Amino acid sequence: MTGTSNIIELLTRNLRQSGIYIAFVLIVLLFTVLTGGTLLSPGNITNLVLQYSYILILAIGMVMIIVAGHIDLSVGSVVALTGGVAAVVVIREGMPWWVGVIAALITGVLVGIWQGFWVAIVGIPAFIVTLAGMLIFRGLAMQVLDNVSLSPFPEEYRQIAGGFSNGLLGGPGYDLFTLVIFALASVGFAVQQWRARMRKLEYKQTVEALWLFAVKVVLVVAVIMAFGWQLANSRGMPYVLVLLAALVLIYGFVTQRTVFGRHIYAMGGNLEAAKLSGVKTRRVNFMLFVNMGVLAAIAGIVYSARSNSAQPAAGNMFELDAIAAAFIGGAAVTGGVGKVQGAIIGGLIMAVMSNGMQIMGIDQSTQNVVRGVVLVLAVAYDVWSKKKASVSS
Repeated sequence: MTGTSNIIELLTRNLRQSGIYIAFVLIVLLFTVLTGGTLLSPGNITNLVLQYSYILILAIGMVMIIVAGHIDLSVGSVVALTGGVAAVVVIREGMPWWVGVIAALITGVLVGIWQGFWVAIVGIPAFIVTLAGMLIFRGLAMQVLDNVSLSPFPEEYRQIAGGFSNGLLGGPGYDLFTLVIFALASVGFAVQQWRARMRKLEYKQTVEALWLFAVKVVLVVAVIMAFGWQLANSRGMPYVLVLLAALVLIYGFVTQRTVFGRHIYAMGGNLEAAKLSGVKTRRVNFMLFVNMGVLAAIAGIVYSARSNSAQPAAGNMFELDAIAAAFIGGAAVTGGVGKVQGAIIGGLIMAVMSNGMQIMGIDQSTQNVVRGVVLVLAVAYDVWSKKKASVSS
């Protein structure tokens, strides 16, 4: 059995991926100390989930776009447009809440088709198409809403982003159902890690020593259960967290285990080689932007439900937060590298920093400076690690 007990090698085997998790833990610990523990309080953790869920949803689609070698500058405007469409249907026209959700999703699909056509079929660079889209869809959002905010949404719609499953199994002072869900997630993680280890051994690949593997799994499970415990002691399991977890699992599978996912990485790694290998690049690019439109619509629904209103200025700068999450999470500027899980961690790093600085009373201008510096450092780290890898090879 092949293995190693060197913990340094375990951490540095894939420095680009392990580094982001280490950075996340350090940032959480730093702001926990700076905020006197408020950051990890049950109420604040729940607010973190509710407050930044739409950015994480956008980050899932954005990392796929970046891996393929593109960029999407229009998602913030699409959030405003889709939220506005939902508001007009539900609030102004008085239709059921679910009709507004469907209308928003259809709008997202149409946006994706529009941008996918110009990028994939016509061949205009995505930067230009989505820059135009940022202006077009912001203008359409203003027209749809007649330049005024619409509110309030009915309770059922608000539950999308503000609802909780609490009390289903009872619990003395905490929500037992939330703990059960997180316990099942912990078991699933442990099983997945064990299967991955067995596959590596089957193919004679190097794995960490068994005791190191056990320590890694136990630490991650401890973090998962601690997170679940805090939610259980607040308001229970947020519905939007269930939605986000489902999206992470689905898109993690799509990007890592399907032909479509492999084609995305092939295009980002070497476009000409992908074409010569038979990858239908036009179809992949088209579907990428349709998918981004759908995810932007979901984010628009969640954001409008969270704010209980639709606003012409909604989603401002969201595209930059999503792009930053993808790059901080390990996506390469040149494409071909990046994971959904990494983008989620990158988004959480941005969320923890923003939330921590808000708790500390730091003004918005300083927050923007700090977030910008972190983004530059993340990309610089990507460039440095690539140079190091090329030199060692």
